[in-house]
Amino acid sequence: MNAMQSRIRSALLAAGRGLVLSIAGLAGSMALFILAVLSIAFIPLGLGLFTTPLVLGAVRGHANQRRLLAATWSDVRIPVPYRPFPKDLRGGFTGQVERTTLMLKDPATWRDLRWLLVDMTAGYCVSVLASALLLYPVEGFVLAAGLWRVFTDDRYWYAFVPVDSQATALAAAALGVVFFLIGLKVSKPLLRLHFVIARSVLAPTQEQELARRIDRLTETRHEAVDTAASELRRIERDLHDGAQARLVAMGMNLGTIETLIEKDPAQAKQLLAMARASSAEALTELRDLVRGIHPPVLAERGLGDAVKALALRLPIAAEVEVELAGRAEAPVESAAYFAVSETLTNAAKHSGADRLWVDIHHTDSMLRISVTDNGKGGATIGPGSGLSGIERRLGTFDGIMAVSSPAGGPTMVTMEIPCELS
Repeated sequence: MNAMQSRIRSALLAAGRGLVLSIAGLAGSMALFILAVLSIAFIPLGLGLFTTPLVLGAVRGHANQRRLLAATWSDVRIPVPYRPFPKDLRGGFTGQVERTTLMLKDPATWRDLRWLLVDMTAGYCVSVLASALLLYPVEGFVLAAGLWRVFTDDRYWYAFVPVDSQATALAAAALGVVFFLIGLKVSKPLLRLHFVIARSVLAPTQEQELARRIDRLTETRHEAVDTAASELRRIERDLHDGAQARLVAMGMNLGTIETLIEKDPAQAKQLLAMARASSAEALTELRDLVRGIHPPVLAERGLGDAVKALALRLPIAAEVEVELAGRAEAPVESAAYFAVSETLTNAAKHSGADRLWVDIHHTDSMLRISVTDNGKGGATIGPGSGLSGIERRLGTFDGIMAVSSPAGGPTMVTMEIPCELS
């Protein structure tokens, strides 16, 4: 009984989601396609140079929202293959021309426009069918309950059943039951089919994906080199300003103690105490430095326990759920740990949230991590933001990050890193 109720709820949820997608496909995709075509057509007149980046940006947002729904509703992963804008993009009219040119040269832009056409046609039909098979039976039941009497002067058709009497109304209700039973079986597969159709259009071809990955790996290689160099400079600076200075001072104190140990034992004892304190402080600083490079709890107990320990040190309440059947390679664990650490730090500082949720699991050769907070929202990935740094860190391992943060919250940061567990 509980299994049947769960199946019905799941099918009804899929039907409701199909209805949402059908409205978004017919209204949103159609409106954006018309606006995009008109905006591109007005480029020779100059007006399109100002409107095209805005319209195509809205198209990308619409497509990214569908990608997010595909992942959360049907576990269908659609890559985000947009070419990034250069960091030195100029402002003003010249910048608008450059931005328009870059977006029109991006193959992903034209795939988005083709997807709008598919979404308002085939995508709409599939999503409507997913909802109609569970909603249309209601009409048959209402007809059997007595509504058929309203149509005595004009025969009413329910599907292929002409309803003009109580008997035919009961036949319509029976047909509605058949539709409902079919809907229970196919609503979720139809919802998934909608996203699979979207993926077939939005996802790049194998050659395009290979070229994109080569460009991405080249970019992340340079970023990894820069990051490693910056990290080495930080370690050198911390050693020079911290532990090294204390060890040098301790050595000088020990030299002074050698000269005072017979002449002034009391002064020598004070200097010994200072040397002992300096050694303890230097040891603490070295431990903190090593912890910043690779936390001992991460090396000893793995990513799950390391993130749980991290959550305990946060100033706000955090819940951590971990489902890992083994451990990833040390570099992947380290990248994931520091990505989660920076995400949690950003959320604690800027989100205004009073609660955080972290979910870590591994499926389909992919380490998936989501960090959710109940804050004010508005988080974006942009130049100079902490999230862009996390994205670069994950990109070194061919990982990706997606952010959903509407105004008013909640904010969900989803990270994925391809890897195998041992």
